[in-house]
Amino acid sequence: MCAILIADDCPDTCCMDNLRDEDSLKAFGLHLRKLRESKKISQEALGFGAGSYQSTIIRIELGQSNPKLSTLIAIAKELNIPLSKLMTF
Repeated sequence: MCAILIADDCPDTCCMDNLRDEDSLKAFGLHLRKLRESKKISQEALGFGAGSYQSTIIRIELGQSNPKLSTLIAIAKELNIPLSKLMTF
């Protein structure tokens, strides 16, 4: 996968940065899933309540999406937690 992410003129550190980003997204997704499950909220209900879709929540939880700040604020509001708690993982 790294070879796809690195352009010809890109130093090798690009690959490492992307890997760290992927790790962070996966860690955040796991954190979100634990928070959501602790509140006994389905992915569908969270997506709907946050003005999004179930598929968006699924992709975030799998670390396949880098959500916008407005999405994170809406998710925190729907989970009834401070944004800081959502962002501490």
